[in-house]
Amino acid sequence: DCGCLEAFGQGERLLQDPDCVEELEDRLHFYVEECDYLQGFQVLCDLHNGFAGVGAKVTELLHDEYSGKGILTWGLTPAMSNAGVSKAWGKTEPGPGAVPQLSSDGWISPPQDSQKNFYRLLNTALGIAHLSSHSSLFCPLSLSGSLGLR
Repeated sequence: DCGCLEAFGQGERLLQDPDCVEELEDRLHFYVEECDYLQGFQVLCDLHNGFAGVGAKVTELLHDEYSGKGILTWGLTPAMSNAGVSKAWGKTEPGPGAVPQLSSDGWISPPQDSQKNFYRLLNTALGIAHLSSHSSLFCPLSLSGSLGLR
C-alpha cells in the first residue's frame, strides 16, 4: 500500500478522522476571520482520484458551516493521451499471461489500464455527484472533451 488516494472512498475516509477535520476547521476559521467581507469559497479538486472524496467532504463542511455563502467548485481532470501505448503494446511490457485489450479507438492497452480507467470513471462520477450537490456552482475543467476518461 503506497498511501495514495486512488479511490473516492479513501479520500472521504481521510476526512472522517477527527484530528484531520479539527486541523482543517482550525485553518479554515483562521482565514475566515481574516476576511472583512466573506462572499464565498472556491474549491479546486481533482476528480479522477481519491481527492474527489476529499473535495466532497470539504464542500460538505463548507456548505454546513457557511450555508449563506457561495461555493464555486472546479472539478479538474487530466488530459489523457495514448502516448507510450501503441497498436502492439508499444513501450509497455505486459506481465506473464496478460491479455491485451482493444479500446474503442483501436489502441491496445495493458490489462491494468482497464482497472485504472474503471477507478477514474467511478471517481469522476462520484465526484461530480457529490461536489455538485454541495456547491452553488460546479464546473468541470478538462483539456480534453472526455473529462479525462478514455
